[in-house]
Amino acid sequence: MIEVLVVDDDTRVARVNAAYVEKVPGFRVAGAAHSAGDALRALESLPRLDLVLLDHYLPDRTGLEVVQEMRRRGHQADVIMVTAARDVATVRAAMRQGALQYLVKPFTFAGLRAKLEAYAELRRTLDSGGEAEQAEVDRIFGALSTTSEPGLPKGHSPTTAELVRQCLMRADGPLSAQEIADRTGVSRQTAQRYLKLLERTGRARLTLKYGDAGRPEHRYLWATRT
Repeated sequence: MIEVLVVDDDTRVARVNAAYVEKVPGFRVAGAAHSAGDALRALESLPRLDLVLLDHYLPDRTGLEVVQEMRRRGHQADVIMVTAARDVATVRAAMRQGALQYLVKPFTFAGLRAKLEAYAELRRTLDSGGEAEQAEVDRIFGALSTTSEPGLPKGHSPTTAELVRQCLMRADGPLSAQEIADRTGVSRQTAQRYLKLLERTGRARLTLKYGDAGRPEHRYLWATRT
């Protein structure tokens, strides 16, 4: 699990962001803070912390000052800025100080989920170790380039896409189109169409189940499961 500290001066926003994080498989909220001081104390007290979702406008110090103090104290947790600060100077400063992502408020759950899933993919890539050829280096640097959910082709419903996606993510193992249809209430043909879309966009993996006779059954597994 990726342990996350949520930092926002607005307690309501912090709760919403924490709820969003908990909905993404592989992530867990380790704590929440509402000021720079609280955030730095949490960094000292939490036994493990991988990622900080950090607001810039805090009552005692800025988010960028928190990043500077984190590094000065030797804390290596990654940082994603989650803030209403839109000025280019702040964005540039965040990049220079090592923020991996910058998400501008207000944002949707889908927007944050895309950032978190890209971050999880980056961790998997880096944790594989070894030496990297140019193609692998390009993949590492491109792992965080996701800015939003890919646009749906004409004729596809965002609601149905999310329904199929959530069903697949929560499954204990691969599912067939018929099993997805039974669990979501859509037709088998509709489930198959959205599953193929998830496969084409790299969100799902296709597996084959061979029976005693006939064609193998197509089954799908959420590609970013840990």
